[in-house]
Amino acid sequence: MKWTGTRAETLSGDHHGRAAELTGALALDDKGNFLAMKIGWLVNMGAYCSEAGALINTVAGPTATAVNIYKTPLVYGLHRLAFTNTTPTTAYRGAGRPNVAYLAERLVDEAARVSGIDKITLRRRNLLRKTDYPYRSPTGSVYDSGDPAALLDLALQEADWKGFATRRKDARKRGMLRGIGCATFVEPAGMPGHEEIALKFAPDGKLQMFTLSGPSGQGHETTYPEIVASILGLPSDQIVLHYSDPDGPKLIGTGTFGSRSTSSHGAALAEGASEVVRKAREIAAGQLEVAADDLDFKNGRFSVTGTDLSISLTDIVEKFSGRGTHPLDTQWKIETAGTFPSGAHIAEVEIDPETGTLDIIKYVAVDDCGNVLNHQLVEGQVVGGIIQGLGQVVGEQCVYDEDSGQFLTGTFMDYFMPRADALADIVVRDIPSPTPNNSLGVKGAGEAGTTGAVPTIANAVMDALAPLGIHHIEMPYTPYKLWQAIDAATKGTKAA
Repeated sequence: MKWTGTRAETLSGDHHGRAAELTGALALDDKGNFLAMKIGWLVNMGAYCSEAGALINTVAGPTATAVNIYKTPLVYGLHRLAFTNTTPTTAYRGAGRPNVAYLAERLVDEAARVSGIDKITLRRRNLLRKTDYPYRSPTGSVYDSGDPAALLDLALQEADWKGFATRRKDARKRGMLRGIGCATFVEPAGMPGHEEIALKFAPDGKLQMFTLSGPSGQGHETTYPEIVASILGLPSDQIVLHYSDPDGPKLIGTGTFGSRSTSSHGAALAEGASEVVRKAREIAAGQLEVAADDLDFKNGRFSVTGTDLSISLTDIVEKFSGRGTHPLDTQWKIETAGTFPSGAHIAEVEIDPETGTLDIIKYVAVDDCGNVLNHQLVEGQVVGGIIQGLGQVVGEQCVYDEDSGQFLTGTFMDYFMPRADALADIVVRDIPSPTPNNSLGVKGAGEAGTTGAVPTIANAVMDALAPLGIHHIEMPYTPYKLWQAIDAATKGTKAA
């Protein structure tokens, strides 16, 4: 049986995201060093709990990275989860991480404004140093690796932060409000547990690869064969990916979520491929009548050290193909661990005070997601996440009538969606700090864009409005809401 919902049914009946109201306070000493942070979450769970609803608003994300990427000795947090008569909320890209990153970075900008310390200077003063890793945060999370200062420095360079004053002056001559915003962040990716894969050689010699990781746009069908092919020295087109195959080997593990696919499934495949090489080395040693330790393996071929004697992995595969269970077949399980990717993002925006229209002029994303195996796929994930974060900041919102409870944003005539032209210029760079927590040295990348975009664009908008004396507006920053605030500030009244 198959059910296909209408657009209106899915908008009103499918789980919603976020629905969190955060409050916070940041304490500093007279030199601008962070002393403590206080955070409060008030979260709308909807009419009942979704599977992940409570988790993403307590442990996963909010608590793991409450102090962001700064050395803040103390943190206090209170989570309040409320049941209402609305649609239940669940994990949406970032799953709690963008919320806490937004709060932390808005607090830092506000602290800079109140203290008079330059916002970049304040961040540099409190950022973790490369030598601080591994770093145990006050909530108990252990950040595995990173270099926050290098991320920030490259982001500032790519954004031409120093030249912004001139661009703001030029915008003012055109009657526009121009702002620039910066945010640094860290996010938990993956989770402790275990992951199992299987590698089986078919009678035609092709390698059948089995995982429990189902793709939804991450590019598993590209990355996973590349990982295994690079270790075995086989052409990637000779490797076939099967994910969550009910007719395949019985595997133990979990699926695709939490920016964990490559660090967990990919690492398991890499270790499984290495086990295939170990098995093949024993067979090759017998074929060449030498000790296994006398063999070098490179580009899919075993060679006897110091001689021209060799045999390829393909030869070994073909020799035993079609004889029942292949001796190189491997089922492999690893223990997985979480990672903590981080980043520094900068956005530059312009607001038309006559209409409240917001334009993103430039966006710079510098991320540390560990070793990058396929830059094109990582860039696609980061850009997609940035667009989703932009959507949250500038317009996406599920609205209910306060009196009747009627859902008011049930079609795309009512609900804002970011479009392809929302960001004109996106610069994506990476500074890898390989993690020691998996054999590939990779961290998560799928939610970095959203986690960084929400606080970054919010800070840029507030910077654009700061000359008018506007220092805070609740998201989303719709044109009407921005126009209201600008009009009220200009007239010296309070926005509705």
